[in-house]
Amino acid sequence: MGIHPSAIVAPGAQLGEGIEIGPYCTVGPQVKLGARTRLHGHVVVDGDTWIGDDCELFPFSVVGCYPQDKKLKAGEPGGKLRIGSNNRIREHVTIHGGTAFGGGTTTIGDHNMLLVGAHIGHDASVGNHVVFTNGAMTAGHTVIGDRAILGAMVGIHQFARIGKLAMVGAGAMVSHDAPPFSIVQGDRAKLVAVNLVGLHRNGYTAEQKALVKRVFRLLFWRAGTLHQRLEFIRHSAMHRDPVCREILDFVADSKRGVCTPRSGRQQQQAQRGSDEPDTSITV
Repeated sequence: MGIHPSAIVAPGAQLGEGIEIGPYCTVGPQVKLGARTRLHGHVVVDGDTWIGDDCELFPFSVVGCYPQDKKLKAGEPGGKLRIGSNNRIREHVTIHGGTAFGGGTTTIGDHNMLLVGAHIGHDASVGNHVVFTNGAMTAGHTVIGDRAILGAMVGIHQFARIGKLAMVGAGAMVSHDAPPFSIVQGDRAKLVAVNLVGLHRNGYTAEQKALVKRVFRLLFWRAGTLHQRLEFIRHSAMHRDPVCREILDFVADSKRGVCTPRSGRQQQQAQRGSDEPDTSITV
């Protein structure tokens, strides 16, 4: 274990084996750092924050500090921050703990990459193998699913959800839920494609990719209300597949509504009355 002489580690902090704490770092009294975790210079870890094994925090990252929430009164303690293992947290990343009125805990899973200037707000939940590209920010109470990718300068509205293996295009402002396996982009973000590259890279079979494409066509590019389309797929043979159920359950559970296709494309598809997508859509 190596702690630079200029670092400040408060009494009460719990440090795992093989920890490295670089120059001018600050570690608060309630912090727990897992084995072999490394803090480069000028890192601040404070609050009721636990960080797992084999994490790496780069200069000027700040995690676990007082949440940005107007409802918090002066002197009221912030909530918990729980970060898993094998995470890379790059320069100037900020992550806030939870609040008593928002669930109490911000959670970050394992094997995530948070690139320069990313932000995760209070009471958010981030899964595993997620990438926050430079400047990507997610507000409080958001949920980011496993293996999602947030492009540079993305903004996620509070309480919005990003589904598993969804990809959010650079600069998008996401105010509704992005379905699993989707690609969304724009302001406000719209559904533009199925994330076929992500499906391929994560070992989904050709049959599963075809199923996802068909579910998306029926759910987002057909006539009728969303409820009618959900019920149609639920009563089809496709519903036996867990991948199909994952998409339907996510959409059905949405409280903010889901990102819809770009204006005009759904209507054009409905007028054609075909299961085939608009040729301008990459599915």
